[in-house]
Amino acid sequence: MILLNRLILCPNRPLSQCFPIHHRLNPNHKSSSMAIASPSTPTFSASFRCTRAQSTRFFFRSPSTAGIRSHRTRRCRLTISSRLNSSKPSDAGGSVSPDNGDLQYELQHEFSPQRSKGSPVFVTLPVDVMNYSGKVRRWKTMLQSFRALAAAGVEGVVMEVWWGLVEREKPGVYNWQGYIDIVALARRCGLKVQAVMAFHQCGTGPGDPYWIPLPQWVLEEMKRDPDLAFSDRLGRRNTEYLSFGCDILPVLHGRSPMQTYADFMRNFRDTFRPFLGVTITVIQVGMGPAGELRYPSCPSHKLTCTWQSHELGEFQCYDKYMLASLNACAREIGMHEWGNGGPIGTENLTHNPEHTEFFKSNGSWNTPYGKFFLEWYSRMLLLHGERICKEAESIFCGIEVNKLAKVAGIHWHYGTQSHPSELTAGYYNTWIRDGYLPIIRMFCRYGFALCSTCFEMQDADEKQKNPVSSPEGFLRQLLLNARICGIPLTGENSGASLDDKSFRQVLKMSKFYSDGLEKLPFSFNFVRMGKNLFQYDNWVRFTRFVRQMSNGNNFRAKLDFSMKVAAACAC
Repeated sequence: MILLNRLILCPNRPLSQCFPIHHRLNPNHKSSSMAIASPSTPTFSASFRCTRAQSTRFFFRSPSTAGIRSHRTRRCRLTISSRLNSSKPSDAGGSVSPDNGDLQYELQHEFSPQRSKGSPVFVTLPVDVMNYSGKVRRWKTMLQSFRALAAAGVEGVVMEVWWGLVEREKPGVYNWQGYIDIVALARRCGLKVQAVMAFHQCGTGPGDPYWIPLPQWVLEEMKRDPDLAFSDRLGRRNTEYLSFGCDILPVLHGRSPMQTYADFMRNFRDTFRPFLGVTITVIQVGMGPAGELRYPSCPSHKLTCTWQSHELGEFQCYDKYMLASLNACAREIGMHEWGNGGPIGTENLTHNPEHTEFFKSNGSWNTPYGKFFLEWYSRMLLLHGERICKEAESIFCGIEVNKLAKVAGIHWHYGTQSHPSELTAGYYNTWIRDGYLPIIRMFCRYGFALCSTCFEMQDADEKQKNPVSSPEGFLRQLLLNARICGIPLTGENSGASLDDKSFRQVLKMSKFYSDGLEKLPFSFNFVRMGKNLFQYDNWVRFTRFVRQMSNGNNFRAKLDFSMKVAAACAC
């Protein structure tokens, strides 16, 4: 466990001088520490000090003049000291501090505040960074963490903007204050922000510590009309995201879901306009469960432990709105019987596609009926994504922010012919059909970059648990399509692994995408920030990874074992 004890940033500019009065941080924020120190608890502290012959302070022009950050490059040495309260003798490694006997290590980094020309690294904020009232939790710890990330050369943070928190109580009533505070804090620390428009549910239920449901008024509408939620063949409702079948129907207090998403993004744009293009550089638009363009074929919390379940997933087409669309398409081609529901023979308790009539190698997925259903099912997903892309393109037109959309990394049946878990998620991707190329082409048409997970995963590890899984095969297909379409790419890790092997795999897959390409930028989002990240060994590995991603000489880090806590800056 880690306690961020002390961070002193020099120069430390008063916040009131950095931002307009209506965007100042609340000075009365209270915060609890990320962990409570105990006699056996490691502590982390870092000091930032510099001496300079001339001012090197970051400054921002007033938002009214469309300011752009400018600075003078400086070379600084940062010393991060991690004190491990220990009774080990000095020959155990490191050195013993004479004042308290603590085992003490130092990380010394030479860095330039100017970001390198390589691939930038962002860090996703904790899910529980905001409470239900829209206030930032652990404020002091967040400030210290931001300063440490900036000193390590991290480009910025990924901030999930939850629909269920901002528009929680009433339609059209938005509370952005907590997010304004986070963006202002990032700006103060010299970090960029990726803002995620999170129109989905987080967590499994009220008992989940990370539970963030859809807005209360939306859930009330779902109680009145349960078909606003997706449903599978067994009648099980999924409330992670509104059904694609009602996208353009006025089912939410006279507005359609698409109008509601657009109003949310438009209000975000108007509220955060002073930061757009300066601090907020990327807008990721959520398009489904977990923010990914997919159906909730498998509950999102199970996707984090797929090596245990290997679920085929369930087709989500049994709410009345999806069934009406399916029925209309079937009637259009004169096959009325094909419009009554999803495929028969998809159930399987052992999660083996070869034991199902639909998904097995010679199953009905490759028959005229199977092709009809899968084309309709994937087209509804693509249509939903295109509608949101079109709204976002219009709302953020003329604003210098990059737009980003995410697809899911569903790889656990990639080695089969039918790829069943991809089919139920809406990706019509089989051994004879590329289901990702139409999606990437659609993103490209509307100026969106692509985001995907699985960058740290390796086939050799996954196949020991599941012989037909292939995260590398899935990712290579996706990256080749991205290269073909000339679309920028953002990678993510699926699990919070902080070992060297995982970081090396990220570097390998990023090179697979960008090798030989000069104009297609690649960035990486590390998921996510927490106390484990700042533990000594993890922090060493992470900062080394940031340096390797930078692929330049602007950031050089070295490990040094020392008794001192010092930092010197030479201009």
